[in-house]
Amino acid sequence: MSIFKNFFKSLTSSELEMDIEPTTHQEMDNDTHVATLQHTLHELADCADLTHRRFPEIQTDIVYFGHLVSKNELRDDVIQPLLNIQLDELQNLLSWSQFVETQNTKDVILGILSGSVAVFTPNGTYVVEAYGPATRNVEESQTEAVITGPHEAFVESYGTNLALIRRRIRSSHLKVMKFEVGEITKTSVYLLYIKDIVNMAYVEEVVSRIQDIEIDSIQDTNMLVQFIDECPYSIFPQFLTSERPDVIASKLVSGRVIGIVEGSPTAFSAPTAFFEFFSSPDDYYQRWLLGTALRLLRFTAFVITVGFTALYVSVTTFHYEMIPETLLRTLVESRGRVPFPPIFEALLMEVTIELLREAGARLPTKVGQTIGIVGGIVIGQAAVQAGLTSNILIISVASSAIASFVIPSYIMSASIRLIRFGLIIMGGLLGNFGIMFGIGLVVIHMCGITNLGTSYVTPVAPMNLGEWLDIFIRAPFRAIKLRPSQTKTPNDTKLKMRR
Repeated sequence: MSIFKNFFKSLTSSELEMDIEPTTHQEMDNDTHVATLQHTLHELADCADLTHRRFPEIQTDIVYFGHLVSKNELRDDVIQPLLNIQLDELQNLLSWSQFVETQNTKDVILGILSGSVAVFTPNGTYVVEAYGPATRNVEESQTEAVITGPHEAFVESYGTNLALIRRRIRSSHLKVMKFEVGEITKTSVYLLYIKDIVNMAYVEEVVSRIQDIEIDSIQDTNMLVQFIDECPYSIFPQFLTSERPDVIASKLVSGRVIGIVEGSPTAFSAPTAFFEFFSSPDDYYQRWLLGTALRLLRFTAFVITVGFTALYVSVTTFHYEMIPETLLRTLVESRGRVPFPPIFEALLMEVTIELLREAGARLPTKVGQTIGIVGGIVIGQAAVQAGLTSNILIISVASSAIASFVIPSYIMSASIRLIRFGLIIMGGLLGNFGIMFGIGLVVIHMCGITNLGTSYVTPVAPMNLGEWLDIFIRAPFRAIKLRPSQTKTPNDTKLKMRR
């Protein structure tokens, strides 16, 4: 039976490999290049997806992972040239530019794992770059959709992502640095900056932090930034991440450092300020008055999502005198059947909303939308009829949830939702004083955060009124020509970094 299995396996070989005979360890000699081949096969033993073929006429072996290489490049740059030459012509072929000689076995193994083809010949060992795994096409961003403007988004291939940026910034001053992070995964990390615009102190600091990372694996940009931020225990994201090439290109031009991680569809920008998370590309692709209105709307939504439910709990628990008389009668009637104090009532509904939000995000798109809409309506109405909550609280919780969706950054939106729970508890325990005390703690914490040595709340502290034209409003382009003070290059003083 095994004979038939081997026969059928041989029939499934690709046409490119029909004229190539497999080799075994017993056929190997003890000369230098075969010893390197033997060590390579030993290191990659028990890898069922490894391809090892031999060209007996020219005493040459090739080793590669078929799913990591481009079939066209493999055929044109390796297979066909090796099939069409004699042994005395081999040295001339190896002088072609795609054959890079290497004497280090570790480099050969790493090249194979990175999508290259290792070529073992009597004259030495060579590596041919043929990386070309299957990747998804460039599509529209799912988390940063815009109405007007470009609709391209990054993918998991670093080559495609770099091409999307290079297409927008056609300058020789755009520089790219490469690093490897992860003792096992050897994940490629690329740092981008524009020479003579960026503050090189920022570049050196990011490089130093990346080189200091000691971890087995890095899978995504959002994992990397947690290793290099300055306040790892803060609730706020300290690096802006984006899936949009136009956003990243604009950050580069403004003097920031950009990071791209192989296998991740997002890039990070540094240094970053808190108010950048409230900016959307739509602001710049529409008329400045409309962009200003939308930006002010987002800051209003921030206030609503943070404090609306907490204010309801505070007022209904301690400060009934703040409620107008006509509304007070309605509120008393609404809460007459509720057996819980406002703080437990609010926390119950907020947790329910978060459960619906998480369920909608994890389920398939169409089912998730149905769960979110139907679940919210049914549970809210049933809770009111059962006397577990009041109508006004349902309105408050729903308004806070909707306002959180207005914030463009999903990571920042999630952080703000957690702050809301803290303010609800403070309002239920200490009233308005508790809310103000909680807000004060958040503001103090934000003022203490630094990003590459710069203030997280720039341009509010340190104060720079000129930059407010592109922070709290979106002024006409003629009025916002200057680069942000956070990324300006110092002329006569050296920037001191704080870790």
